[in-house]
Amino acid sequence: MTAPEPAMPPSDRTRVRRLAERGRYDRATVRAILDEGLICHVGFAHEGRPWVFPTAYARIGEHLYLHGANANFALRSLADGAEACITVTLVDGLVLSRSAFHHSMNYRSVMLFACAEEVRDAEEKRAAVLAIVDHMVPGRTDGTRAPTDAELRKTLVVRVPLDEASAKVRTGPPVEDEEDFALDHWGGVLPLTLTAGEPVPDDEARARFGTAVPAHVTRWSRPLAP
Repeated sequence: MTAPEPAMPPSDRTRVRRLAERGRYDRATVRAILDEGLICHVGFAHEGRPWVFPTAYARIGEHLYLHGANANFALRSLADGAEACITVTLVDGLVLSRSAFHHSMNYRSVMLFACAEEVRDAEEKRAAVLAIVDHMVPGRTDGTRAPTDAELRKTLVVRVPLDEASAKVRTGPPVEDEEDFALDHWGGVLPLTLTAGEPVPDDEARARFGTAVPAHVTRWSRPLAP
């Protein structure tokens, strides 16, 4: 039997203080949330002004990888040493209380702090770009052209360690004041899931493949299918 991984000791910044019982510090929970999410929000400060931008990402081992154009202001700021706060949030349900005060959401979230490092090795850059593609749609790299050397030279990739991270999770029904159970109001949870619609081919794919759609597209799901 494999021994469980030790929890990541929370730092002063990652320790959950408000509703501390919802804090999670084990690497498995952090990884699972990152692997299910599609977009992260990256916050940093530049010349005393705050910036937050959404972007795609992928996890490889104990690092997140982000990419964009070489001239991308936000990524260039990270590559130049700006410290980042990165968050990923999954919403699992709307928590509907009998009182307006106790409405909430069921969610799983990760927050991490780190200084990014620019990836200069061509093969690591290539692996990161392909990992981001496969993170969006698992198996997609087998059905697409890999980036050329020229494309990689136009791409800025940064690597962010997961050393200072924590998760926060809420599950379950609404928390109610005892006297509110006498009210004639419904309470409970409205579950939410992310589902894919019918794939829409572009004109070239429609002409070449008709109604046929690759299996890696039709089986797309979040959480990831086994």
